Amino acid sequence: MKRKIVVAITGASGAIYAQLLLQKLQQLNSQIAEVAVVMSDNAKQVWEFELDNTGYKTLPFKFYAKNDFMAPFASGSAMFDTMVVIPCSMGTLGRIAAGVSDDLICRAADVILKERRKLILVARDTPLNLIHIRNMQTVTEAGGIICPAVPSFYSNPQTIEDVAMTVVNRVIDLIGLQNESYRWSE
Repeated sequence: MKRKIVVAITGASGAIYAQLLLQKLQQLNSQIAEVAVVMSDNAKQVWEFELDNTGYKTLPFKFYAKNDFMAPFASGSAMFDTMVVIPCSMGTLGRIAAGVSDDLICRAADVILKERRKLILVARDTPLNLIHIRNMQTVTEAGGIICPAVPSFYSNPQTIEDVAMTVVNRVIDLIGLQNESYRWSE
């Protein structure tokens, strides 16, 4: 089954994770029916600041405005099966946990949860306060997956991209796509 995936990018630090995920989804396009992307205004600013480029503008995916409630994935009938919020700010996580659908990112997450589909939040903040932890608990109990942007090092990454890719490969696994990456048994 080919996946229909929503990728949401918030203004948390960690634009490299979003960039690498979108590049990897391009490579895995034979397994994907559709990728839809929504970015917050802050996400665009952080991407440009951290990555020193506007590469998101050249990606071959359909982008939707943060307030476009007519986007297909704002409804469960569009049958998007997976949503990844990468990086996921604590503010976005909190709004998702509270069911506040004040923008397309939170509305889409609400739809994914109500339809019992896969929501992956790549939380990118530290340290965590009790409110963050409780919001993570709420999202988890509602069926979401909290995947903190915590890299692994057993693959002996050599560059910052290699380090970030350890998180992205984990997300690809959680989506359920076939992907060649380092495995612990190797």
